Amino acid sequence: MKAIVTRALSAALENHAELDGLPAGLSLVDTIERTRDFKHGHFASNIALRLAKVVGKAPRVLGQELADVIAATLDDNNRIDRVEVAGPGFINFFLSPQAFHAEVEAILEAGDRYGRQAAKESPRVLLEYVSANPTGPLHVGHGRLAAYGATVGNLLEAAGYPVYREYYVNDAGRQMDILGVSVWLRKLEADGIEVSFPNAGYKGDYIRDVAGDYDGKLPNLTAEEIVSGLPADGDGEDREAKEAYVEALIGRARELLGEDGFDAIRQHSLEAIRADIEDDLAEFGVTFDCWYSEQSLEKGGRIDAALDVLRERDVLYEKDGATWFPASRFGDEKDRVVVRDNGFKTYFASDIAYHFDKRERGFDHLIDVLGADHHGYVPRVRAGLDAMGYAAEDLEVELVQFVTLYRGGKRMQMSTRSGEFDTLRQLRKEVGNDAARLFYVLRSNDQHLDFDLDVAKSQSNDNPVYYIQYAHARIAGVFGKLEDEFSLEFDASTGIQNLESLGEAQEKTLMNSLSRYPELLDTAATNRAPQLLVHYLRDLANDFHSWYNAHRFIEVDDPALRQARLALAKAASIVLANGLGILGVSAPDKM
Repeated sequence: MKAIVTRALSAALENHAELDGLPAGLSLVDTIERTRDFKHGHFASNIALRLAKVVGKAPRVLGQELADVIAATLDDNNRIDRVEVAGPGFINFFLSPQAFHAEVEAILEAGDRYGRQAAKESPRVLLEYVSANPTGPLHVGHGRLAAYGATVGNLLEAAGYPVYREYYVNDAGRQMDILGVSVWLRKLEADGIEVSFPNAGYKGDYIRDVAGDYDGKLPNLTAEEIVSGLPADGDGEDREAKEAYVEALIGRARELLGEDGFDAIRQHSLEAIRADIEDDLAEFGVTFDCWYSEQSLEKGGRIDAALDVLRERDVLYEKDGATWFPASRFGDEKDRVVVRDNGFKTYFASDIAYHFDKRERGFDHLIDVLGADHHGYVPRVRAGLDAMGYAAEDLEVELVQFVTLYRGGKRMQMSTRSGEFDTLRQLRKEVGNDAARLFYVLRSNDQHLDFDLDVAKSQSNDNPVYYIQYAHARIAGVFGKLEDEFSLEFDASTGIQNLESLGEAQEKTLMNSLSRYPELLDTAATNRAPQLLVHYLRDLANDFHSWYNAHRFIEVDDPALRQARLALAKAASIVLANGLGILGVSAPDKM
């Protein structure tokens, strides 16, 4: 619909004697908006206010001149009834009923393709999201990363972009050692060997399950052999002692099991938890094209390759026996170590190598969906890309704020190591996938989310997923009743031909709402804002419910009116289903 106004305005500008093209960077689309009140038309443009200085005329005078040019060309084909100038120079466009009838017809013809743009070849987007450490089941905070990332990917695909989805598996480093030693101790415990479990270890019951599934051979040991000479574990706030104890246990595990033995139980633990995460997400409707292993960066020489590029570009420098990256020269707050004085590479080296690899694989635009606590990560990785010859702007980071889960008014605690957390799987079981997917994207990703389980489970208008799905189910019920109770059929062709009979206020409002969908999808994709789609669908459902409650669909005297109303209802069901599909939510025929 916006294209109708854009074409008319573009033609008017071309035919205005005193205008010779638009100022650089000015997009007509950005000057046109939907109105909130039909009294001011369906669309309004501020183009006259934007160009007044260029022309040297008052905005209202220029606006009237442009409106006159448009009015002189109006006919049945351009689907604009009239244009008016209001206020300081806004041009208001009143579309004809035929414009909205044509949109209903377009919805019925396009079906599940309605609102989607033609496929684009570029930019190729690599969307990385979730990427939770494989040290335990996904908790409810990870669920928001999953729902947001998956929906952004769906929006980008609807906008025509080629999207590749990736999960970065943090399967290297100390956290894997702590996981391995935690599983080892639980395995010993199951075999009757009691060793003081480290306060810095992973304590959830899932560790016992992982240990129970390990069938590798372990040496016969006594508790005294394991703990002899180890420092005392810390408790309370004594973090240093906690870390020293778990570090000593890791060293003892390597000593007693050998590197191969310890690596075997560590890899078993990693794969068991990673597989659980993959299953959990798949059940949530979230899948990936690639599960990218952090270990593969080192094993595949990707970290060395990235560092070699930096050396070739004369970026790295040596200091105190370590190799440094001058991140401060590229916008970061300080320089960063990439290789420690002991020869070990840092996490930062892995991070820049991973993003270097993304670009080397041919992806043009990188989107990382990360937790809000990763805000410091952004400038340093962009600095790395910049230093390697890529544009820092190639990397876009969407930070997702934290989730607070409430059950019965009580705030739940979440901690992977302590085991005091509600998992995503538990949440999905309690409220269902549909409610979880929609509630997670109900607010902007940069806003904190309070997830109220009581509302998510309720069958009321306060629950947006229920309210939206109920609209779709109501429409399905109308068509079921049409056939089962009245032995009538829907004739789309007849319905389209008689759309002019739809003159009720609720019908006009609903047609206007339906016509907004393609524009809304584009805006939501551009702004990475799934919440806009949720709010749109709730408004659309409200417009449908208002119409449904005010008028009959089947039991009407005029068969042509019946078919027209059914056509509009079918169009509404298509848009509701399409929008819910992008959110990863089902569109049920019965509630």
